[in-house]
Amino acid sequence: MNDNLLQEIDRMLRQCRRPLIVSHVRPDGDAVGSLLGLGLTLQESGKEVQMVLEDGVPLSLNHLPGADQIQRAPEEPPDCVVAVDCSDLIRTGTSLKSMGTPDINIDHHPTNENFAVVNLVIESACSTTEILFRMLKDHGWEIPATAAEALLTGLITDTLGFQTPNVTGHALRTAADLVEYGLNISELYRKALVEKSFEALKYWGQGLQTLQRENGLVWVSMDLEARKAAGYPGRDDADLVNQLSSIRGANVRVIFIQQSEEEVKVSWRSQPGFDVSGVAASFGGGGHRTAAGATISGTMEEVQARVLGATRVLINRT
Repeated sequence: MNDNLLQEIDRMLRQCRRPLIVSHVRPDGDAVGSLLGLGLTLQESGKEVQMVLEDGVPLSLNHLPGADQIQRAPEEPPDCVVAVDCSDLIRTGTSLKSMGTPDINIDHHPTNENFAVVNLVIESACSTTEILFRMLKDHGWEIPATAAEALLTGLITDTLGFQTPNVTGHALRTAADLVEYGLNISELYRKALVEKSFEALKYWGQGLQTLQRENGLVWVSMDLEARKAAGYPGRDDADLVNQLSSIRGANVRVIFIQQSEEEVKVSWRSQPGFDVSGVAASFGGGGHRTAAGATISGTMEEVQARVLGATRVLINRT
């Protein structure tokens, strides 16, 4: 990490009194874990913290301490705006539209656009929570056990339980250090990655009926009717995209999640050697080499045709 950059962020966080922390729409474990990990730590130091997720907290992460404090929109003017786990400003939704440039951007996505006044982007990190923990710990912040639980959950979820190719010794040492806060790592793994709601499983069932395969490419479509029929409240895929990794011979997996009649969220997952971040970037999205996403305008049929065509090109040239 850049020492001067870290010292500047530390100075900004210590000087502010009313920080606003935001993360991306359709939040995952790293987004929620980063938000709570930093927010609860700043609260511990006496700051008046607002934590905002435009789409709220997913049901699978509602058990985290402090989740009930997360708002869908800011209520008071902040004196410091921090974006965590966001590769670009658009991903924060509408929360920051009237606030200008964020003060701090902390992230680990290679496609990050460095959109804040101060940007800390470490691509080698497995999760944004990994960056936050080391930053807070090394600069002497008092990290409560509640914040440590959120930070470890972010690391667990973004690595799928330490299974992704980018897991390093540093990430494992970070997990070990977080466990020392009195955390039960197996329990956190079970709650975040294993347990699913009844509605989520029904949603999976609806989606899996559309499962298709072609030359190492597997895809699933989850439309508005499927979500309604299952009674699933979120706008995500209920983590089905990661479950598709169990399909033998699937080099690239794609899930299409309809957001409205004219907008589709697309998620890619791939085996090492198949860089899906470039495909996602070509549609205005981003992410990592083996995990990326984009929100694309168009009907489900139109978006599928364009995305599958581009993904086939990637597979054929790899």
